[in-house]
Amino acid sequence: MHMNVAPHLLTEDRAEFERILDDALRNAPDHPELAEVGKRLTTAQLRSMALNATALITAPAAIEYDHFVKVREQVRSTAPGTGEILGDSAGAGAVAVVTVLAPILAGTAAVILLLVGAVLKMLDPAPAFADTLLTAGLLFGAVGAAGLLLAAGGLLMTALRNSATSVPAPSPDDELSRAKDAWCRALLDRGVLPFLRDALASASDVPPLPKQSPPPSGRIPKVGYSGPDFTSPNEGPPAPRPTYSSPDFTGPDFGSPETRSE
Repeated sequence: MHMNVAPHLLTEDRAEFERILDDALRNAPDHPELAEVGKRLTTAQLRSMALNATALITAPAAIEYDHFVKVREQVRSTAPGTGEILGDSAGAGAVAVVTVLAPILAGTAAVILLLVGAVLKMLDPAPAFADTLLTAGLLFGAVGAAGLLLAAGGLLMTALRNSATSVPAPSPDDELSRAKDAWCRALLDRGVLPFLRDALASASDVPPLPKQSPPPSGRIPKVGYSGPDFTSPNEGPPAPRPTYSSPDFTGPDFGSPETRSE
């Protein structure tokens, strides 16, 4: 989500602004004016509104913020240069490696030469170079001891120099911490809390939406008209049936001719 950052709010301070906003929303029950949080507007809605109005919220604390930025720049300008620190660290690291490795290598060589020389010295007759190995072993032992002393002295001097040039960590009571605390307090009291209070007040003026009746339980909603009523032939009173009567037919008179003439 894009945040409308105030023109004077630096990028490195955006996280602090969001932290103060989140703390205010989290501690809303402790503020009576924010008791409506979660009823008219949710926490997510209020946070989104505040992030989009960062310039409006940070404006009342602009004086404290400007003082905090100036103090921070002064503290950074008085710190030692980065390039000098890196150069000194690289040089000190090389010297430390040499002073540590030299005694180890010299001591290892001295132990090996002395052991080999002692074994050869026990042979009968002893080789001529047995004494040479013993002498070389003693020489490497002396070099290792001297290197160990030099390494200890170098490490001690480096520790003393770093302690003399190191910058102490800022205490909670210094000017920078006081300036930051003043800005955070002004931002909360004069920026964040009034904005949330006004947003909740504006939302309370809007009547809540009417509750809609739940949809019918059937899968197909009922349409606003009804179909014609159809009844089966067996339902209702029986309709009168038409009556039929067979026509009267009389057969012809059959008889003899005499009877017919009569």
